[in-house]
Amino acid sequence: MKAMVLHKPDRIENKPLKLENVELRKIIDSELLVKVVACGVCRTDLHIVEGDLKPMKDKIIPGHEIVGKVVEAGKQAENFSAGDLVGIPWLHSTCGRCEYCVSGRENLCPNKTFTGYDENGGYAEYAIGNAAYTFKLGNGINPFETAPLLCAGIIGYRAFKIAKPSPGGTIAMFGFGSSAHVTMQLAKALGYKTVVVSRSEEHIELAKRLGADEAYTYKDLPDIKTGVDGAIVFAPSGDVIASALAAVKKGATVAVADIYSTDIPKMNYERYIFGEKKLIAVEANTRQDAVEYLSLAERLKIKPVVETLALERANEALLKVKQGVNGSVVLKT
Repeated sequence: MKAMVLHKPDRIENKPLKLENVELRKIIDSELLVKVVACGVCRTDLHIVEGDLKPMKDKIIPGHEIVGKVVEAGKQAENFSAGDLVGIPWLHSTCGRCEYCVSGRENLCPNKTFTGYDENGGYAEYAIGNAAYTFKLGNGINPFETAPLLCAGIIGYRAFKIAKPSPGGTIAMFGFGSSAHVTMQLAKALGYKTVVVSRSEEHIELAKRLGADEAYTYKDLPDIKTGVDGAIVFAPSGDVIASALAAVKKGATVAVADIYSTDIPKMNYERYIFGEKKLIAVEANTRQDAVEYLSLAERLKIKPVVETLALERANEALLKVKQGVNGSVVLKT
């Protein structure tokens, strides 16, 4: 099959992903062979390609927001058949035995593995999914609009559950990329007032177009005078985490929806922490998060703003993410 392969992490400007012919291994009984239709391009992919996240293999095919059709199902994948439309997400496996798995917190499993990081992902014509961690999708869905929901949407949903204020409250989102722009739609649909903060004027305009109640660039951030009831940080920046803590009310929670971030700067205790403010970093998600979110997204008609590019343009797609794409980028095979 054709795939975009990473042999050595490098700045995306140097185009480290190479289009190659890759031999596809045989699946085992608990796996699914999936013909990829669409694969979302996530900021986590950028962190892997550029080496912010330590490589787990000598070479890897990135991509973990995969929508495709089952070609072959292993003997233990009893709930799947050839032709099923499925989603393969970031979480590829967990041990099922540790203290976290048995207490419903499998996202914290120390032995978990990830699609497009530990296992080859969806920047390819085919991908192999773990049947127990793959989700059936309705045959009527748009694969290009659904792909970003499989990580950007699910992670944003988990962060929202952690940070959300009381019904009708105000939730702020710092950074407005792929995850934030679908999470804001969810919050609006559930009746929350939304505030968006971004460095990009284009992102501000998109936020307003999607219905944000307030939208600010960072230089205008002091205009949030009364504080907000909860916040989610999507930008991979310790400085932005500090800004979010300064913006929320006493007793509020700031959820950080990043797998990687720059260091948090020294902070004045009274301004940033005092008043029982809570800072929680989100680590991956559980399968239950995915089930809940995909159902909600379908019912509430959550739709990302999508730009599609051909598979061989994966380097360009990741560069768009780095520069601040408006919405989501999805690769098509």
